[in-house]
Amino acid sequence: MKISTLWYCFQQGLKNIKRNLLFSLASVGTIVACLFLFGIFYAIVMNFDAIMQQMEESVAVTVFFDEGISEEQIKAIGEEIRIRPEVNTMDYMSAEDAWEYFGPQLFDGNQEMIQAAFGSDNPLKDHASYNITVSDVSKQAELVKFLEGLDGVRKVKSSEGTAKSVASINSLVGYASIGVIVILLLVSIFLISNTITIGITIRKEEISIMKLIGATDFFVRTPFIVEGITIGLAGSIIPCVILFFMYGMVVDFLSNTFSDLMSWLTFLPRGEVFNTLIPICLLIGIGIGFVGSVVTTRKHLKV
Repeated sequence: MKISTLWYCFQQGLKNIKRNLLFSLASVGTIVACLFLFGIFYAIVMNFDAIMQQMEESVAVTVFFDEGISEEQIKAIGEEIRIRPEVNTMDYMSAEDAWEYFGPQLFDGNQEMIQAAFGSDNPLKDHASYNITVSDVSKQAELVKFLEGLDGVRKVKSSEGTAKSVASINSLVGYASIGVIVILLLVSIFLISNTITIGITIRKEEISIMKLIGATDFFVRTPFIVEGITIGLAGSIIPCVILFFMYGMVVDFLSNTFSDLMSWLTFLPRGEVFNTLIPICLLIGIGIGFVGSVVTTRKHLKV
């Protein structure tokens, strides 16, 4: 197709928007609303996922060893654990480190009481341990079963209930995200389809004449596809701009108003969220416009 023909189709697509300005604005507004809600939901899910990741990293498995086990045996056990695919981090705490950490907590840091009670003895001499976090909390039970079967391991301490709760929440958020996104996409496609159907109805006689004088299906359909893509693009740019500034304002407000909450709840930087959100919104907007226009023209342009 010649450049002049493409330019003509592009102009006709924009004219279609002007002819049906009210319905076009309604479609743009609907896409704006849908993608605005999608953007809010996406930002919440991204931050929630980051919080869940922090929780997963804090859900640890602690491995204790048999009494009298040697350092070489402990290191050998550590090598077996380290190669497991579900292991994220593994920190070793010797018996000396354990007593140095827990002793002051038991006696409120009173070294004289500690010295009087235990002298140079270490009451935690058989409490060396590995503290392990998993990359996927749903695989914690599998790791615990493996650890309990290792020779030299006396006890495995895990937060099974917490791990199951975190895994369940992750699954619930994932399914909810898919459901909301699908509903928003279907609503947007439906409205763009209605807008283009109205445009085709208004120009039906003109389209019939064009077909009679030899216009191809592609030539007839292209202006409507341009119309759909333009509506989708406009409907995706507006919420991106609004959300970009709104996100920073909301984070600043929450940080200033709930400073105590921010000590353990950290929001993702705006750049980290919108580096992904903006391309997704643009692709969704253009995709909605393209799919809606193509489906509608194939259905109604049988003249």
